[in-house]
Amino acid sequence: MARVLVVGGGIAGAAAALALRKAGQDAVVYEAHPDSAEDVGAFLTLAGNGLQALAEIDASDAVTSLGFPLTSMRVVDATGAETAHVPLGEADARLRYRCLRRGELSAALQAEAVRRGVEIVHGARLVSVGDGPEGVTAHFADGGSATGDLLLGADGLHSTVRRATAPTAVPCHAGQRVFYGYTADAPVSDVDETACITMIRGSAVAFGHMTSPGGETSWFARVDADEPLTADEIAHAGPGHWRDLLVPLLRADRTAAADIVASTKAPVLVTDATEIPNGTPWRSGRTLLIGDAAHAASPATGQGASMALEDAVILAKCLRDAPDPESALTLYETLRRPRVEYNTTVSGNISRGTHTPTPRPTGTPPPPRPSDDDITRQLDWSTGLV
Repeated sequence: MARVLVVGGGIAGAAAALALRKAGQDAVVYEAHPDSAEDVGAFLTLAGNGLQALAEIDASDAVTSLGFPLTSMRVVDATGAETAHVPLGEADARLRYRCLRRGELSAALQAEAVRRGVEIVHGARLVSVGDGPEGVTAHFADGGSATGDLLLGADGLHSTVRRATAPTAVPCHAGQRVFYGYTADAPVSDVDETACITMIRGSAVAFGHMTSPGGETSWFARVDADEPLTADEIAHAGPGHWRDLLVPLLRADRTAAADIVASTKAPVLVTDATEIPNGTPWRSGRTLLIGDAAHAASPATGQGASMALEDAVILAKCLRDAPDPESALTLYETLRRPRVEYNTTVSGNISRGTHTPTPRPTGTPPPPRPSDDDITRQLDWSTGLV
């Protein structure tokens, strides 16, 4: 049984701890935030693949009490005309798409991990990683340290683990700014939008919205931008700044988007669409990056959280099935790179409005696209990987 240090208690880290526990490994999670951080971040959607990953580690019940299901998707053009209306997800209720808040998902996974006996250490801010003959050691800001057989960097886009193990791997701008908001006062639609996500292909803004059974509308907007926002621009924006910037752009179209944003009273969240370049190293000795720390992608495909959940299950299965940790990590990377790099490329192309492959190191060809059947089989806990 390996002792695994998981740095980061978000979606990737908490799910990895659950999966490792099921695989018979000893996992301890070290989270920089002083508590579960359930109020941090915007909302997200989990797709069927992410929900299958949760089901394979027996965590469906911990999550399906959160948010609300999405069973169909409407596509609307800039004139307000519906161009498509298609079903989402599977007949199995566990695999229906779901909209929920990122912080609540992380908190639920952490709580489930603790319930199963996983130790989660809050307020543990990593400062460095040391790899020696006796194992890999995490050193924390309070002077403490921990040593294990394997260290997982599940600490997100701005990963300290990645900076320590792959310092030349720098996240890059993916060509858009992304805005998120909530409103309980959105205009009432004359179309039944129950359990439906509406995607609006506007003339200047890609917009999406969905309304909970309680009447709260969650929305996002993706706006082209050549340069990322500076920390100063984000910090000094007034409470209505981003809303007032978006509404005129949306008024150019005959859709509900402008009125939805105009009705938003709470501050609008903003972030840059950012990605980790394909080909970035994931491994260094006994250290492995997973989730956004390894393969953050533009949010255009809505697959970030689901990819992190896939990582957790497939890594645990590799450690369960391979004869030794080195073989397990090699197998994991062989299985995961084609999947996540394809997603990064597709998502980046959507954000940039191009068909240009996402940059990767010279001499490293893009991996082939894996099939959905391959992923379903890899996630299935009852099947072997070797």
